[in-house]
Amino acid sequence: MYSQALNTASAPADTSEAATWFQARIDAETRIEPNDAMPEAYRRTLIRQISQHAHSEIVGMLPEGNWITRAPSLRRKVALLAKVRDEGGHGLYLYAAAETLGVSREELIDQLLTGRAKYSSILNYPTLSWADIGTIGWLVDGAAIMNQIPLCRCSYGPYARAMIRICKEESFHQRQGYEIMLTLCRGTAEQKAMTH
Repeated sequence: MYSQALNTASAPADTSEAATWFQARIDAETRIEPNDAMPEAYRRTLIRQISQHAHSEIVGMLPEGNWITRAPSLRRKVALLAKVRDEGGHGLYLYAAAETLGVSREELIDQLLTGRAKYSSILNYPTLSWADIGTIGWLVDGAAIMNQIPLCRCSYGPYARAMIRICKEESFHQRQGYEIMLTLCRGTAEQKAMTH
């Protein structure tokens, strides 16, 4: 979260002591913590960004969760079950980070369920074959890692700390997806066809 996102052409510059202190922390790349003074626009933007991310993690469990009972082996079933559990945990870490900003988890979930909050639309695509599960792990989680690594260094402490753990786990999921795709590419003609 960068403070430049708070700049608006119509808003006069805030020269208060609190605003100066906040900007000095941002400029020094020192993390902002929940009890620190922060501009209201920064707090609102964080809530929106963190909640959208949390919702995406929770909704992301759904397409893969549908495959737990249909995984091709016990090993694959256990790995997918662990991944789905991890994604739920990621959502919970992020909801907890958002709660430090004064919003309740119930309010955030209500926004998701009523459609007032957004999540990543890629999670709406169907998972019609086992290859889709491998593709999600390899490419979707891989792309998420690329977008999320910078968040490990974001200005808001609880979000940054949650992202360090999330990125480590997403990296493991990406490797699982790659391994699924590699196995299919080395398999039968039917398995190879699934990867196209």
